[in-house]
Amino acid sequence: MTRAYAAFLFDMDGTLLNSIPSAIRAWTAWANRHGIDVDALMAVMHGVRAIETIRRFAPAGVDPQAEFEALLQAEIDDVDDVVEIAGAAAFVAALPADRWAIVTSAPRSLAEVRLRAAGLTPPKVMVTADDVSRGKPAPDCFLLAAERLGVSASDCLVWEDAPAGIAAGEAAGADVMVITATHHARLETPHGTVADYGALSVEVADDGALLLREAGA
Repeated sequence: MTRAYAAFLFDMDGTLLNSIPSAIRAWTAWANRHGIDVDALMAVMHGVRAIETIRRFAPAGVDPQAEFEALLQAEIDDVDDVVEIAGAAAFVAALPADRWAIVTSAPRSLAEVRLRAAGLTPPKVMVTADDVSRGKPAPDCFLLAAERLGVSASDCLVWEDAPAGIAAGEAAGADVMVITATHHARLETPHGTVADYGALSVEVADDGALLLREAGA
């Protein structure tokens, strides 16, 4: 990839850090409590705002907001095995502070706890589930992050791992790079893919633009 970008927009879970074991534990307990098919839930919950998944699957008579708050607390309390995707912390630390953002479907309270657990410092701009009324795959979150950075989304590179986030990046008009570190099966995508950040570096141009480099490329 040789294009220079105005900014990088990173998803969090599965892209900068691996919180999948924690999420699976919390969501499995929630699904079992309500008699919900765990496999069906897991097939669609990644990268989507929790409240939207709860509304989709919760049985009649269940208060979605109360369920969301309880599940959120369960996830906040379970971060002992949350870790960075290999090389992520060093990669983002090398970026100019005004040239990158995190764009996550997690609420801010959970995002901050997970980032801290993984040894990642939150950027100046972080768009969370609390900041938009339409979550991924709608493009709103990426458009808002680009706006807060003072750039156009079409001049950004979105870093994602999940289909909902990839679709959101596409809808925002951005280029997309897919991180595959947490994937257990091949994801069919027309976008560039890398397992992690170990072989990547960034050259910062005189005008602040970001040029992605891959070792050996």
